[in-house]
Amino acid sequence: MSVSATQPGATPFSELTRMPDARGHFGPYGGRFVSETLSFALEDLEQTYASLRNDPAFQAEFDRDLAHYVGRPSPLYHAERWSNALGGAQIWLKREDLNHTGAHKINNTIGQALLAKKSGKPRVIAETGAGQHGVASATVAARLGLECDVYMGATDVERQKLNVYRMRLLGARVIPVESGTKTLKDAMNEALRDWVTNVDNTFYIIGTVAGPHPYPLLVRDFNAVVGREARRQSLDQIGRLPDALIACVGGGSNALGLFYPFVEDEGVTMYGVEAGGDGVATGRHAAPLSSGAPRGVLHGNRTYLMSDEAGQVADTHSVSAGLDYPGVGPEHALWKDVGRVHYVAANDDAVLDAFRELTHMEGIMPALESAHALAHAKVLAPTMRPDQHIVVNLSGRGDKDIMTVAKLDGIEF
Repeated sequence: MSVSATQPGATPFSELTRMPDARGHFGPYGGRFVSETLSFALEDLEQTYASLRNDPAFQAEFDRDLAHYVGRPSPLYHAERWSNALGGAQIWLKREDLNHTGAHKINNTIGQALLAKKSGKPRVIAETGAGQHGVASATVAARLGLECDVYMGATDVERQKLNVYRMRLLGARVIPVESGTKTLKDAMNEALRDWVTNVDNTFYIIGTVAGPHPYPLLVRDFNAVVGREARRQSLDQIGRLPDALIACVGGGSNALGLFYPFVEDEGVTMYGVEAGGDGVATGRHAAPLSSGAPRGVLHGNRTYLMSDEAGQVADTHSVSAGLDYPGVGPEHALWKDVGRVHYVAANDDAVLDAFRELTHMEGIMPALESAHALAHAKVLAPTMRPDQHIVVNLSGRGDKDIMTVAKLDGIEF
């Protein structure tokens, strides 16, 4: 079912399921703002993906890998005890934490690794924040016998030591980035510099729905398996579509993967939860959409962008390394403008409370990124009826965050 957008003259929701325009724009966002060297590489990638996107053999290979290597479909789990404790709506968790490597990132890296193989590139590079995309990239590289280098901010290397060691065990080289805030933004900067230098033999596996065209498109397509499954599972287990969807948003791949197959469903309200950090009013956050950040160009695409008075990219803060990013994918920026998704922020304290509650009440330890979505579920569920249903994308598991939470609790290993 298609519906009209909430703002007069805005893009109808039915048009949000279409391809970006010829320049790679979703409305005024996206595009390809890169050097000439990368323009040629991106044009080649665009042509390769266009030839394979609807190819039955390529899709069958991708689907087989998702089933037999990743372990899809992931379950849709009724968090009954937690729902009853909160009161109001029933909360269902899309269990991406049960995927091989422990997060939704493997969906996208499987797809991009197949593109790397088709392109004949023997080396892959990736950026990572929380380490889950780095682990997924290192995993598919090991499987295909590819050389793999992962760029990771030095701050994130320190707070995600477990995932750093996992990547190295898988045979990847983890390269700490010491520039800037030493977080995800800076890791992506260095990965792009590497790609410019080594474009002939290197495929860049981007970890989110940002970056220059066609990355926002292909990452969305590869991860939309999450939403397609959740849609079928809701019809089977609930008997209808859910009333609301909630997912955390950094660059935005897990949220876009869940939301995209529901865009035209009028009765499904969507909430994207950004990193509120110490509070949006403090300026120490990573919430460009919900804080009213201006638009700018970052990592090859135009989007909402946290910046200072001089127009420079602003520092960010979040307890979760994976959401510590000053921009957001261009399709999310469009969805904000037309009112299809409600973007809110969850502060660190609320996130940690949700992390502990789900762990204690359901025996499921969420990633701190996913706990942002859970924090908003705590706010939303009590405002709804018990016969209404919320699906939360549990985008990753929390093993990687144990040391971070322990340190906040005053425990040192």
